[in-house]
Amino acid sequence: MKKTEYSNSNKKNYDGYKSFQYLESGVDYQEYKLAKEIGRVPAYTYPVSEDQEEIVQGILAEENIVSMHEHTFVTPENVNEFYEFRRQGRDWTGYEALSISGLDVIFENFMDGTAMITSQAGWKWNDVIHDLGIRMSDIEHQDMVFMAKRIDDLYRAKKEGKIAFVGALESCSMIENELDRLDILYGFGIRTMGVVYSEANMLGSGLREPNDSGLSVFGKQAVHRMNKLGITIDVSHSGDKTALDTIETSSKPVTINHAGARALWDTRRMKPDDVIKACAARGGVIAIEAAPHSTVTKNHPRHNIESFMEHFEYTANLVGIEHVAFGPDTLFGDHVGLHDLLSGKLSIKSSQKDDLERVEYVEGIENPAESFPNIIRWLVKHGYSHEDIKKVIGTNIFRVLKETWAK
Repeated sequence: MKKTEYSNSNKKNYDGYKSFQYLESGVDYQEYKLAKEIGRVPAYTYPVSEDQEEIVQGILAEENIVSMHEHTFVTPENVNEFYEFRRQGRDWTGYEALSISGLDVIFENFMDGTAMITSQAGWKWNDVIHDLGIRMSDIEHQDMVFMAKRIDDLYRAKKEGKIAFVGALESCSMIENELDRLDILYGFGIRTMGVVYSEANMLGSGLREPNDSGLSVFGKQAVHRMNKLGITIDVSHSGDKTALDTIETSSKPVTINHAGARALWDTRRMKPDDVIKACAARGGVIAIEAAPHSTVTKNHPRHNIESFMEHFEYTANLVGIEHVAFGPDTLFGDHVGLHDLLSGKLSIKSSQKDDLERVEYVEGIENPAESFPNIIRWLVKHGYSHEDIKKVIGTNIFRVLKETWAK
């Protein structure tokens, strides 16, 4: 496999800004040594011919490139400092690396499962609001990234050499039993939310629960409120029955913005065929994830871009390419080390098998700066048409947002 520096023809207008540079380290916040945004692991370029690379660069330059699920924050270099780091409620964004990612629109999932200012359990309302406010304050102090609040924002990002963030949360746990909190989160710029994460909440059951009773009465009310507000609903971490109930209850398409196919890798974190089909039948989209040790297959037991793309092809063959996209679910830092640290939390144990072949990182799709040029290279090399590539890297997602967001 060829290893080179990252390359793409869709670089952004980046002026060198670093998170919170408007504040004074040691006075306004405690400084931590952060992981490298670029070069933490060897750069990797999926091997293609010169002619194919020319096609790839043309797609990067011309089309809207969209990731349906990322965490663009930078972890501490020493992951053992993570709890202490998160306690201060201040996440750094990897702006420099994002500027060479090739991405135009990113579903930015704020780290509210690990918002640990007042509790190590995460998802507390006050911590979430603090987390959102701090991140958005930082975003407002630079010019390359902006929050997408209307459909037009999605299209202007590329034209202006910028990146549009779609504000995303992976669970509704923090709303507790208060529907109006959805309105508040919408006002803060949140445009997509998961119904539930790992453990059950007031809306329904998460994928870690041994019994899934489906969407609650309050959950149905919350789904209707999100439909009215223009919040895209996601069921990536929901239990299977809760996911099916949500898809049936929603008057608008529902997404699975980072998962894979359980038919290829039998863990709860992957989605069974009936959930995938139901999502597509109602107009939704299923985006394939790449978080370490998730989208593995029997054909490719070592997690890499080939196993990841096997999940993509299986899903596209199952429901049609019009309903598939990519949500790699990556970050800047030692993702595997972070999973090990948080193994008792989140959905990590539910997504991995005991006999899993371990990797230090997922080569080719290790972080948000690397993934999409390599995904496009894989698609070009495997004979996908420009039109189909355009669908899975952007237009399928835009279609769902047009149907779910406020007009």
